[in-house]
Amino acid sequence: MRYVMKQKLLSWGEDFSIKDETGRECFYVDGKVFSLGDKLAFLDMQGTELARIEQKLLSFKKTYNIVRNGRNVATVTKKVFTFFRDAFDVEDEAAGDLDAQGDFLDREYRFTRDGRTVATVSKHFFAWTDTYGVDIVEGEDDVLILACVVVIDMCCHDKD
Repeated sequence: MRYVMKQKLLSWGEDFSIKDETGRECFYVDGKVFSLGDKLAFLDMQGTELARIEQKLLSFKKTYNIVRNGRNVATVTKKVFTFFRDAFDVEDEAAGDLDAQGDFLDREYRFTRDGRTVATVSKHFFAWTDTYGVDIVEGEDDVLILACVVVIDMCCHDKD
C-alpha cells in the first residue's frame, strides 16, 4: 500500500495527516504539546486511537515505544554508531528482525525484515513541511511502519 504522510504546517506539537494512494485521508497523528518527552496518538479518521508513540526518557539512545491497547508492541531505537547515515532497530512481535536505514542525506529510508525490503520511505525535497511517500508491502503492519516513520522524523528531521 502507498501512503503520503504530511506534517501539519501550523500545529502545536508533531501532527501528521496520512492519505492513501487515492488521496483519501486514512490516519491522523496528534502530538501532545505539554508532555514530558514526545507523546503522540496515532488515530483513524473517526478519532479511535490505533497506537500511541511514547519517547523513552532517561535512555542513552533515542528510544520510542509503540503502544497498542496499553501494551508495548514495538520499541524503536536509533542506532548510535553508524557512519554517514541514520539507522534504527525495531523490536516488534512479528517474526524476523525489522530494521530501517537511511541514505547519506537521510531523505530515503528502507525498512527490511531479515534482509528483505518491506517498506520504502522517501522524503520530499520541495515541501513546506516534512512530507513522505511510504510504500509498504502487503502483509506488513501498516500502522506500525507508519508509526516508525513518525519516530524517524522526530529523530532525524525535527529541526528542519
